[in-house]
Amino acid sequence: MGGASGKIEHFAKIYSKKIGIKKEVLLKTLWGDYYINMKAKKIMKVDQAKGKKPLFVQLILENIWSLYDAVLKKDKEKIDKIVTSLGLKIGAREARHSDPKVQINAICSQWLPISHAVLAMVCQKLPSPLDITAERVEKLMCTGSQTFDSLPPETQALKGAFMKCGSEDTTPVIIFVSKMFAVDAKALPQNKPRPLTQEEIVQRRERARQRHAEKLAAAQSQIPLEPTQDENALETNLKGEEPRGDEQQVESMTSKLMPQEENSQESFVAFARVFSGVARRGKKIFVLGPKYSPLDFLQRVPLGFSAPPDDLPPVPHMAYCTLENLYLLMGRELEDLEEVPPGNVLGIGGLQDFVLKSATLCSLPSCPPFIPLNFEATPIVRVAVEPKHPSEMPQLVKGMKLLNQADPCVQILIQETGEHVLVTAGEVHLQRCLDDLKERFAKIHISVSEPIIPFRETITKPPKVDMVNEEIGRQQKVAVIHQTKEDQSKIPEGIQVDVDGLITITTPNKLATLSVRAMPLPEEVTQILEENSDLIRSMEQLTSSLNEGKNTQVIHQKIQEKIWEFKGKLEQHLTGRKWRNAVDQIWSFGPRKCGPNILVYKSEDFQNSVWTGPADKASKETSKYRDLSNSIVSGFQLATLSGPMCEEPLMGVCFVLEKWDLSKFEEQGTSDLVKEGQGDYKTCSSGDENQELQDGCSEPFEKRTSQKGESSLTDCYGPFSGQLIATMKEACRYALQVKPQRLMAAMYTCDIMATGDVLGRVYAVLSKREGRVLQEEMKEGTDMFIIKAVLPVAESFGFADEIRKRTSGLASPQLVFSHWEIIPSDPFWVPTTEEEYLHFGEKADSENQARKYMNAVRKRKGLYVEEKIVEHAEKQRTLSKNK
Repeated sequence: MGGASGKIEHFAKIYSKKIGIKKEVLLKTLWGDYYINMKAKKIMKVDQAKGKKPLFVQLILENIWSLYDAVLKKDKEKIDKIVTSLGLKIGAREARHSDPKVQINAICSQWLPISHAVLAMVCQKLPSPLDITAERVEKLMCTGSQTFDSLPPETQALKGAFMKCGSEDTTPVIIFVSKMFAVDAKALPQNKPRPLTQEEIVQRRERARQRHAEKLAAAQSQIPLEPTQDENALETNLKGEEPRGDEQQVESMTSKLMPQEENSQESFVAFARVFSGVARRGKKIFVLGPKYSPLDFLQRVPLGFSAPPDDLPPVPHMAYCTLENLYLLMGRELEDLEEVPPGNVLGIGGLQDFVLKSATLCSLPSCPPFIPLNFEATPIVRVAVEPKHPSEMPQLVKGMKLLNQADPCVQILIQETGEHVLVTAGEVHLQRCLDDLKERFAKIHISVSEPIIPFRETITKPPKVDMVNEEIGRQQKVAVIHQTKEDQSKIPEGIQVDVDGLITITTPNKLATLSVRAMPLPEEVTQILEENSDLIRSMEQLTSSLNEGKNTQVIHQKIQEKIWEFKGKLEQHLTGRKWRNAVDQIWSFGPRKCGPNILVYKSEDFQNSVWTGPADKASKETSKYRDLSNSIVSGFQLATLSGPMCEEPLMGVCFVLEKWDLSKFEEQGTSDLVKEGQGDYKTCSSGDENQELQDGCSEPFEKRTSQKGESSLTDCYGPFSGQLIATMKEACRYALQVKPQRLMAAMYTCDIMATGDVLGRVYAVLSKREGRVLQEEMKEGTDMFIIKAVLPVAESFGFADEIRKRTSGLASPQLVFSHWEIIPSDPFWVPTTEEEYLHFGEKADSENQARKYMNAVRKRKGLYVEEKIVEHAEKQRTLSKNK
């Protein structure tokens, strides 16, 4: 694009002199319905002479077309005229060549060189490092929901270094490593054989002459001479054996510099940019990880940032290293550098032990880590990997670590089952990662599982129409009684189910009763929760640190404003009678305390909310129930982490704890404490001789009573807190099961460019794979159609190959992860109305997409799948013989 713009500016510059119109005016009017009036030397909006070509065609395209036309028709006179007028020099070989592409390439490479055009556009359009804005600097220095004003004063002072972009010795060095990439160790400059200098070439030539003269003298006198050291070196070099002399020194030096070549042929180079100061080889520098915090450094180092680097205690996510090798990135080649001034991009070697994917290098520990790069492709497709020979497991683990470091868009996980999982962005990316793992990093044979596609579980509002689009309320129910009996049979005895779906469940020791209801969240609220996951995570971190007594982290005003803005958005969308005061009563988010599900507690007895500060949580009543409330939240987290359909995480669900009855627990707890307290009183009163002992007994009375009360409640069912966790989890799962459950599938946005001839085939492939077309428009000036569609990730494997085969390569899709979408079909659907029975029959065994996905996930996880399997089947006998 830059090259094309450079060529257009070249044409505009030429014609501005010929026509007498300013270059800026020409550039503005090149696109659109503008026409030139040569007599008046003006540019008109309306075509006064009918049939006249637009300005862009007349000034630019016609010149290029005339050159192509002359070369293709082999008009030698016209070609010579063009070459002469442009002042070009075309070689005789290119001029006589039969292939017209060679001639066009020879003329255009001199007339409009792409390298000059691109370089000129880079210099004109790309901003200088000195032109960086203050907003961009603050955005780089603030991660997550952090604000620039909340940073330490020493950190805020670095903003001036960014803006100045100076190269003085006193300027702090700030370098950002955006990614690590793997290169062959043989491609590094220090590992390449050193070319001989001119002096060494002259010396070798002189030695060769001397040896030649000695051989001639020996042949004339016929006296055998003992071979000299130089002669031996020449013979060994001619035979291709070990080199001697200077070459031997070069090889020994190379072997010293590359001791790890035998073990690993891959070496990692950091792709980085210098924002301030000068990066010099041998300079010692701090390596700050993405989770590094200057505030933690201030807490651990009392002297602050003035402490000498060698005497610093170990600080999390911070290391101290030396810049070993600096490289100039020249395409596939790397050139050694001694220093790099600010504003430039460079490669840094020797950081593979300090940097995983991205990091910030700074000469001062006051610099915060920069925000990592955001990739448009989200890792969504995962596979389990294992070696074919179990003894090669260490090589696989090492290879996966190297792959994780080399690819910024890949994730490596070890699941609870012990499986090594590789998470990639799509089918093509997955195949590339597996090839790299086999051939470059692990170099072993591996077994790969079927792709693991993630799903989400949610609930929806009860449907108003049936599967035949008939209103449910106005038609006669046939199997409603049978259906309700089936729903009740799923829920065990002892659990009460209300008409509105309220689940009432009691702990195994009958001391606490919970009443939970599940409600679907609006789509807008789910989207807001997903977008603000970083803010929710930071809120949780602040709350947990303050609960632990770490009062050093004060909530900054701007962060507080973000929290209230987030709360206001939730209140704006959660309106109505059933959502009254729901936002103020949010107890927790889930799963992992930052997910798109919420827990609401509607009670006036115990107030606990994510919005209240730690000062409100210091009351005695709150501390009395804190352990029990943590158990309730833990049960909610477990329930949202794995749903009842196929153990997938929940999304867009609100659990309301309507009632939490602890009256029996308090009665038993107080009675036990009174008994234990009497015993303690007797024990203490018997020791009147020692007053200190009496004081020591009375002081930890509350602690002792709470411990003994807890131990007394540890019955055959286990600790009471564990019973609360299990009960809350079961209550949430049953509350989901009494509501209409749905699966949510991960969706790709699919951009396809195709001609009108193959448009029908593209639609056929999309509909076959449950895709949905969103938009179709024709690209101006061409016969190509641009199709935008959505496609489930589960149906995307083999999609690109199939669409290329069906369209003979005329259509090529591009897939990018977009969002989560509810699958409309009910996985547990059975016919209930008369119309459904007439349409689908009693069995209703037509293919259900949601049920197919659910059963596939349950099979993979080893869960129970309700399906009919025919065993020991025999062929049906027929009266007629087979012909």
